[in-house]
Amino acid sequence: EQVEESGGGLVQAGESLRLSCTVSRLSTHYPRVGWFRQAPGKEREGVACIMRNGNTYYEPFATDRFTMSRDATQNTLYLQMNSLKTEDTALYYCATADNGEWCSFQPGDFGHWGQGTQVTVSS
Repeated sequence: EQVEESGGGLVQAGESLRLSCTVSRLSTHYPRVGWFRQAPGKEREGVACIMRNGNTYYEPFATDRFTMSRDATQNTLYLQMNSLKTEDTALYYCATADNGEWCSFQPGDFGHWGQGTQVTVSS
């Protein structure tokens, strides 16, 4: 099961980035797909989640600044990140689940992970 992230980079605070997640099958195939991040010395945390029906959910810190979307005709999902802050610096991961009826921000609920893409936000 392929999961591959791209689009990370070095930006200044206040700028935007769009991350991409390429998966093996159509983006609508998966019961849920999530974006996670892990900063140095911290645990992996959820960012956003999209269900098969297209409903999206966000952790509070991401609600007003991040948008998760997908191309329903392709095998690509996205995370648009606006108004980036230095505390958003982390390795960002995309992950898919083979089952699940509800969105989840628990890493253990996702079985397939990419290698991550680094996002660094400077002040």
